[in-house]
Amino acid sequence: MKKTKRMEVLFLPTERGTIRVYVYGFKSPRSLGQVVVSYNDVSVEAKGYKRNKTIIKALAQLHELIVNNKDS
Repeated sequence: MKKTKRMEVLFLPTERGTIRVYVYGFKSPRSLGQVVVSYNDVSVEAKGYKRNKTIIKALAQLHELIVNNKDS
């Protein structure tokens, strides 16, 4: 039997582009999942056991990365 990988994609439109959120895993409670967030040429990856918290963590990391790069 072949296992198929499932992925969920969320698009968050903004004034300056679109944030894409790719969610892998989280099939059952307490299962490991992965979230990849990309915005223009910047991307961040986060892993965790709770889907919502992992998405928020990845978005927060992306925000910090974008804010810190604007200063440079």
